[in-house]
Amino acid sequence: MTVRRGDRAPVPIREHMAIDVSPGPIRPIAQISAYFPHPGLEGVLPTRDRMRGQGVTTTSSGTGEGESADGYDSDENTSLGTLEFDILYDPESCTLDCTILRAKGLKPMDFNGLADPYVKLHLLPGACKANKLKTRTQHNTLNPVWNESLTYNGITAEDMARKTLRISVCDEDKLTHNEFIGETRVPLRRLRPGQKRHFNLCLERQQPLASPSSMTAALRGISCYLRELEPPAGWALEERGRILLALTYISERRGLLVSILRCAHLAAMDVCGYSDPYVKAYLKPDEEKKSKHKTTVKKKTLNPEYNEVNEREQDFFYEIDQSDLGQKSLEITVWDYDIGKSNDFIGGVTLGLGATGECRQHWLSCLQTPDCRLEHWHTLTNELPESSAFGP
Repeated sequence: MTVRRGDRAPVPIREHMAIDVSPGPIRPIAQISAYFPHPGLEGVLPTRDRMRGQGVTTTSSGTGEGESADGYDSDENTSLGTLEFDILYDPESCTLDCTILRAKGLKPMDFNGLADPYVKLHLLPGACKANKLKTRTQHNTLNPVWNESLTYNGITAEDMARKTLRISVCDEDKLTHNEFIGETRVPLRRLRPGQKRHFNLCLERQQPLASPSSMTAALRGISCYLRELEPPAGWALEERGRILLALTYISERRGLLVSILRCAHLAAMDVCGYSDPYVKAYLKPDEEKKSKHKTTVKKKTLNPEYNEVNEREQDFFYEIDQSDLGQKSLEITVWDYDIGKSNDFIGGVTLGLGATGECRQHWLSCLQTPDCRLEHWHTLTNELPESSAFGP
């Protein structure tokens, strides 16, 4: 093949295919989140130097938050977002206060790339609706700010040793069912009484419940109590909620004043998942059948309060000498009010010198310290006292 002077010789196809057209060594490609960062996850983001080591050029936005967002590394631990909250347990009032502060970088759940998040609290193990607390909903945001306090009442030292607080973040959807975003769990034994503890945790995917072989289910109404451990041999009583009672022996009036303050975490007895609870009190033995007292009915609630601001607390007075009070016992029962049929028994407790544990101690303290108001939370069980066995 002849080539004229000034013309370039054609390159054969084999030689052309052998030419190295690579622009140079290929640098490692960073994760897609390096180019489309999740905003506001400063506490879990890698440093700028780490991203430079991967060959990614970062740009400064002039603020520390922008720099952190550019270096966000998406993985299983942070793709759902983070939740910031405070927890405080007060042993004197038996209250557990959880302040939900804010969430950052939540997973988008709606078509517009945003979400309508709210937070739910549950105490595990326990009745589902009886101890459910919920914040208000923040609309169209992935970085919601609540600053909202949710309080559990009637939390004892025993609860702090064995229960776990489950905090879930969900997306509200008015057209379909609400969607789960993520959750975190805090064992209450990690808390110190009277000391507020601050948490800033990554949300996790929903944790499955323990296998049926590791728990027992006690069904009353539609509520389901889940136990993490098998009950000990001979155990027959089931926890049905808590009640806060105040006892005062008034020397001037020569009688016992019983105040029904509130109940917490009651078992649900109605199809709607709630109850219509009221409380009955008996001072036994009651030969004249005159010691029965009842509170008002609180509609559709599992945490009724009987000492509200616009309502006088439910006080029952029994005229009796202090010397005779040692031979008496106080029976408290909680019932679910139903129209047109018999009322359902929720739970009960008996106080007296013949009782055990805190029930005996509360009664004994009342006898030993007259004219002193003594408040105490008591656990309701499924044991029905004989005086209440024939209906309300």
